[in-house]
Amino acid sequence: MKKRLLPGLITLLAAQPAFSLDLMETYEQALSYDSGIASAKAQLEAQRAATDVTKSTLLPLLSAFAEGNHTDFESRNGIGDDSYRSLSYGVQLTQPVFRAENWFRFDASQFQTDAAEAQYNLAQQQLMLDVSTAYFNVLRAQDTVATAQATEAAIQRQYEQAQERFDVGLIAITEVYEARASYDDAKSQRIAAENQLNVAKEQLARLTGDYPEDLDNLRQNFPLARPEPMNPNAWEATALKQNWSIQAALYELNASEANLKVAKSGHLPTLDLEASYGETDYSGRSFASQGGEGTQAVIGLSLNVPLYSGGGTQAGVRQQRSLVIAAEQDLKTVKRDVQVNTRSLFLTVNNNIETANALKQTIVSRRSALDATLAGYDVGTRNIVEVLDAQRAYYVALRDYANARYDYVVNTLQLKQAAGTLSPEDLLELNNWLSEGARGIEVLANDKQTLDSPMQ
Repeated sequence: MKKRLLPGLITLLAAQPAFSLDLMETYEQALSYDSGIASAKAQLEAQRAATDVTKSTLLPLLSAFAEGNHTDFESRNGIGDDSYRSLSYGVQLTQPVFRAENWFRFDASQFQTDAAEAQYNLAQQQLMLDVSTAYFNVLRAQDTVATAQATEAAIQRQYEQAQERFDVGLIAITEVYEARASYDDAKSQRIAAENQLNVAKEQLARLTGDYPEDLDNLRQNFPLARPEPMNPNAWEATALKQNWSIQAALYELNASEANLKVAKSGHLPTLDLEASYGETDYSGRSFASQGGEGTQAVIGLSLNVPLYSGGGTQAGVRQQRSLVIAAEQDLKTVKRDVQVNTRSLFLTVNNNIETANALKQTIVSRRSALDATLAGYDVGTRNIVEVLDAQRAYYVALRDYANARYDYVVNTLQLKQAAGTLSPEDLLELNNWLSEGARGIEVLANDKQTLDSPMQ
């Protein structure tokens, strides 16, 4: 598989007009604010630098040297005493000819860089998924608040009407109590929904650094399309090839195998080419009448054969072999998790579509049942409990339908992430179905044309 970094957003965002806060703008804020993606990028840059460090051990080493000494020599018989100074300076070149350990270490570092790139791509995809999930969780919470407020208002009207009927002697006090209990329950649910909305906004602000005031919502004609291709085996095959978690685990295994070769190379000899050129200057009694200066050029090979290192080399080989086994098992675990997750998400997305279709029809049915119950209550064939139950069921259907659409969006993005294909283009396509003027679910049921339109 060809390694790639996910494309940036400059080209994509250039074509997007800036109105209210939408999904792409939210993701752009997260890119510049989120500390997780910044950490992944820094780790990638650090690993690239580490690869350059290991590469340097394969290249020539050129150094300059200088040495100055003062020697005072006294013989035991007093003859040949001397005192002189020496100054040497020059350059030295060392070129590794055969150092297997350095080559294998360089290979391991390259695999670790590949793993870091895979982790960075995974972090980019995870940020896209986290931002989208948090974004639609805010919309989900807003819809829950809307249905809770509508439920409370409707039940409050029923409570007030029940009180009026009791005052004129048309119903018993028990129906008033039933209506009041339902109203109090609806009020508590509305309060809880408002708190959940605040929590959802906090979670989105954790990623972007800003508290959202107004988010574009999904249009009612947003299509719930089937996954393409409609074959879980095809999605699984794509995931095994492109999922970034699998790619990272595979590169880590390759790095562990290279490190095993590094450990084994401790038994091998090393050979270096060494060359130096320098000048030496002597001054003292012995050199007073003759030249005390000279140059020296040296070239040669240096061979080092390891014989015994206290058993450390063998222990290192055993350690790295165990780490290779651990990396192999980790790769198997990641593959199995990705396979199960991909197939499960494929089934879940299709289930979300079926659920949304059923709930869309449920809204129509619940609305009809509510209208019939209200009419029956007006003529005395239905009681207040039945009316309250019908109202609650109607607004629950509205809420569940909205949740099914949001579940479909988030699970579709998760499916693409599992397959390794999630990219900013997917967010852009989804963003095109968002609108600042999208209507809330509390008016959905009153639009018969929208409810009767077919879903994909």
